Amino acid sequence: MDPNDFGVIELVDADRVYPGSRFSEVRDAVFANPYQKVWGAPEEPPLPFVMPTFLDMLRVLWRGRHYLTQAAERSVDARSDLRWGADGKGFRRIVHPWGVVLTGLWEITEDSGYTGYFQKGSKALIVARYSNGGAVQRGKPRGQGIAGKLFPTTDPEHKEPLQTANFFTIDDIVGASTRYINDVDFVNAPNVTLSNDWATSPIVMTAGVVFAITDKDPTERQLHEIAELGKPSGVPTRAPRFMRLKLAPDHPRIEGEGLDSRDELLAMMFDKGDPTPKRKIVFAIEVTEDGEVTGITGFKKGTFRNWRRIGAITFDNAVVSYNGDRVLHFHHPNWRIDRNDPATRFRPAPQSGEVEKAEAM
Repeated sequence: MDPNDFGVIELVDADRVYPGSRFSEVRDAVFANPYQKVWGAPEEPPLPFVMPTFLDMLRVLWRGRHYLTQAAERSVDARSDLRWGADGKGFRRIVHPWGVVLTGLWEITEDSGYTGYFQKGSKALIVARYSNGGAVQRGKPRGQGIAGKLFPTTDPEHKEPLQTANFFTIDDIVGASTRYINDVDFVNAPNVTLSNDWATSPIVMTAGVVFAITDKDPTERQLHEIAELGKPSGVPTRAPRFMRLKLAPDHPRIEGEGLDSRDELLAMMFDKGDPTPKRKIVFAIEVTEDGEVTGITGFKKGTFRNWRRIGAITFDNAVVSYNGDRVLHFHHPNWRIDRNDPATRFRPAPQSGEVEKAEAM
């Protein structure tokens, strides 16, 4: 990959029309071109990795003073689940460029008091991406995150395109020294600790400032899309303030100094050299209203209490692929002053001629 080739990271015409997607299309795309045809097989090449640097940010700025703003606007306004670009090569992420795509089932098993796909009994197919903001090796600061998109169906071969609901969770946007994925708290209101990794901090600060201008809060990502997915239009939205994903406690810890986090996650599901998944990966879904985020830009800390487990995500397949890193797209839910009121969105609705995903009123 040419380090100067970022592809089309700004909003384009194809992003402005969003009829929805088929789970099978997204699944087939991300599994089409794995870096290793069989993970861990002796003849396979190592997984690609180039450390994101502030030079990458400068390369983007060199393309035009407003280019970062356009990229931030795309991340909010582009509803596309796959962004191929004119050349079919997708786009390069400025942050979190390397990851693992996982597919499985989102299921809410407990009464939650919330609407949409937070309601008890809700089941949805999910395509998620685990990724790191900087380094991927154990022992170095890693901003470990999970982004997900829910398809409101349990039929993987559904014919009609469906509009998805997206979410973002991460431990610390700059990075933390958590050694095992087992111990990571993936939350939608992550910490920001610049002192954890001064090498990554300039990237995070630059992106954060631009994103704050674009959509107010560059760190907390609201959950109203899930709370409005499948919700009758006459029912008021009720979305949780905070959500945490936590690996189920019965998962083994994968050992290894300097272990690549992608290998760590894949080893939970696969045996090396065997393409068939042997185990499922389960994350508990927890929510709470009891918490706050304090601090200033660059040093934010979330404090949460009284987490309630309301369900689980069960992943049954995973892949590390070019399309997973460069084509699969998760848009950021737009910020609302009142997360339960679509009329209070901070960023203006797309201009006429653009088709936005329907929001419940």
